[in-house]
Amino acid sequence: MNSLANDWPIKHRADACARTQRAFEPGEQFYTLLFREGEGFRREDLSEEAWAQRNENIRPFSFWKTRYEPPPLAPPEPLEKEKAEDILRRLLAENDASNANACYVLAVMLERKRVLKQIKADQTEDRPVLIYEHAKTGDVFIVPDVRLRLDEIEHVQNEVSQLLKNAT
Repeated sequence: MNSLANDWPIKHRADACARTQRAFEPGEQFYTLLFREGEGFRREDLSEEAWAQRNENIRPFSFWKTRYEPPPLAPPEPLEKEKAEDILRRLLAENDASNANACYVLAVMLERKRVLKQIKADQTEDRPVLIYEHAKTGDVFIVPDVRLRLDEIEHVQNEVSQLLKNAT
């Protein structure tokens, strides 16, 4: 069984290029690459110069181009958003397949609140996944795409509501 949560602990966006160690400037374009390594993933953030000089024969599992924004100095988000995000982080870390539906719904909720943005939809060896990036911190979340049916949504919404209620 390929357990995605164990494969991918949340990796933070780097403040410097993985190859050149040059710090990213605010607004600079850079590339994020995900590599499959053994049973897990490795993240590399590369400047455009390092991207242009990379060995094109080494293919990442997934990659995308994004803009670097330094970590915010603003106060933390309102409590409700933090609770949903904290619960998502905890459920992903628990690596319990029974939490897949709740993780999916929490990720979609956070996407609608513009906390997370979906970068890609990919396929691992055994299941489809959605790759999200935290809008402010650049953390990457890999969430199983459970492809909920309409008749399953109410049950999962109730499950997530109970998780949020218990977090207060």
